[in-house]
Amino acid sequence: MYRARAGTRTETDKMESNEGFDAAEVQKIQSYIQDGDLGSAIKRIKSYLEDLENAPLNIAVTGESGTGKSTFVNTFLELSDKDAAKTGVVETTMRPTAYSHPKYKNVKYWDLPGIGTLNFKAKDYLRKVGFANYDFFIIIASDRFRECNIQLAQAIQGMQKKFYFVRSKIGQDMYSCQRQRGKSFREETILEEIRENCLKCFKEGNINNPKVFLLDCLEKGKYDYDDLQETVEKELPAQKRHVFLLSLPNISLSVLEKKRETLRQQIWRKAALSCAVATIPIPGLGIACDVTILVKTMREYQTVFGLDEGSLRKLSQSSGKSISELKSVIRSPQVIGELNREFVIKMISKGTMGAVMLAEGLMSSVPVFGSLAAGGLSYVITSKMLSGFLFESTDDAQRVLIKASEDSV
Repeated sequence: MYRARAGTRTETDKMESNEGFDAAEVQKIQSYIQDGDLGSAIKRIKSYLEDLENAPLNIAVTGESGTGKSTFVNTFLELSDKDAAKTGVVETTMRPTAYSHPKYKNVKYWDLPGIGTLNFKAKDYLRKVGFANYDFFIIIASDRFRECNIQLAQAIQGMQKKFYFVRSKIGQDMYSCQRQRGKSFREETILEEIRENCLKCFKEGNINNPKVFLLDCLEKGKYDYDDLQETVEKELPAQKRHVFLLSLPNISLSVLEKKRETLRQQIWRKAALSCAVATIPIPGLGIACDVTILVKTMREYQTVFGLDEGSLRKLSQSSGKSISELKSVIRSPQVIGELNREFVIKMISKGTMGAVMLAEGLMSSVPVFGSLAAGGLSYVITSKMLSGFLFESTDDAQRVLIKASEDSV
């Protein structure tokens, strides 16, 4: 039904080796199943998936007025003009203002009022903006490093919160330095000078292990853009890391691969939910659950990878490529097709015989369900279809991104 990507192991391969399973989670679900308490098994899996999908992520963006705070928010959320944070040369943000991700409403970037006034007191400022409400802070500065940046970093650190320092408007700095230095201009040298100056100032302010990133908020993917995303991702707890990754703009092949991996890690739970419901002896309930889970998850994959109509239309407008040009590189008819119950049922029927044979050989190796034949079959079908669809969606998204990035001749 689906091809496996060359050089990679399928979800079934991983299932056979128990790789990627949360041992404690498996044991708890397994105990419910063995005790015949299928309702509790289903409730536990559903609760985990709902918590994962709805985990709130609140990112505070602060700094002096005019440093590009609002532009940073607009860039990372890819907000359209009507939803965008206001930008300007004077302070346009007078109170903490939340901007939700267009697709993931639980991901919010908070544009905080500017710092650096004569009466600025870092601790008072943080209390006024409700510092406890945010998962971490991004301090944005442009031009010269100022004392208020140190004061704010010290206060955030003292309140046991993480912060990331962004030196913005690097593109303007490069332009100015190139005009001033002429033939002696070297971009790498200027970037290193700016970075070292920021780190030196933090060191003098007794800030431990500051994370400094050089960005131009108007140019996605340039300078330290990817490094900032990667650092934040690594330092977030698991559930918030998942939703952060899904919310990232699809501007690089590496981001698409990371999204694929975080979604792959959840396939076994989706398959386990299908399997648990299938073991309940109500005619037709198992297949109904399979279809519901598959339709919902496949639509999610389309959205995550920007393969839905709305995302393709938006990419078409920003890249200058027509929607038909972008769709021309999508090779999987399943990925671009209309995902509804009828479509998925046809896909299940095509792959059922092979899945039955596969399930017979896997009954003893599925760590959650042992020899429950009906549940085992649902597990295999759901796992196999989602794994294949996920890999094909990732491949197609990468081809679309490359196509959108091509220069017009």
